[in-house]
Amino acid sequence: MSSDDVADFQTKFRNCVDRLTEQPERALTEMFDLTAQRLVRFAITVTGNQPDAEDALQGAFLRIAFKPRLLAKADAPWPYLIRTVRNEALRIIQKRKGTGLEVAERSSGEESIESQIVQEETADTVRRLLKTLPKNQYEVVILKHWEELTFAEIAEALGLSQNTVASRYRYAMEKLQRSLEPLVK
Repeated sequence: MSSDDVADFQTKFRNCVDRLTEQPERALTEMFDLTAQRLVRFAITVTGNQPDAEDALQGAFLRIAFKPRLLAKADAPWPYLIRTVRNEALRIIQKRKGTGLEVAERSSGEESIESQIVQEETADTVRRLLKTLPKNQYEVVILKHWEELTFAEIAEALGLSQNTVASRYRYAMEKLQRSLEPLVK
């Protein structure tokens, strides 16, 4: 995602948040459309599967629908929403005693078959390596790279200190680098 895309997302999200108390139904609908794919992708890292991730998203939006002022008054609304989804996902796990993690990421393009195979094998390797990380490091990596959040925003979303988030990220990157070194040689 380019910096222009990130800025556009943030602007659209902020506009939805600003309208939450005036036009809650319309603002929530637009917010859902804007954020659902990203939030489900994140929730999958917590729940380990698509259906539970979607349930977590619905639960989070239900909470926001009943108390829109909580999100509207949040100092950092995007991390607040991520945290709400995460909390819902953790509730679901607690109820269902969830299974393993699965990250879905597919790329498409008009490349040669050989190039696509290499790309898919590399992506599979990275996914497998990500799954070997402790869950708390895995979450931070996903939020940093896929959602392009800052350490401050991740800390807010996960209810941790920035130092803890930065440490988890650093340890995860060190593990991934060590694991990927044999592939680069």
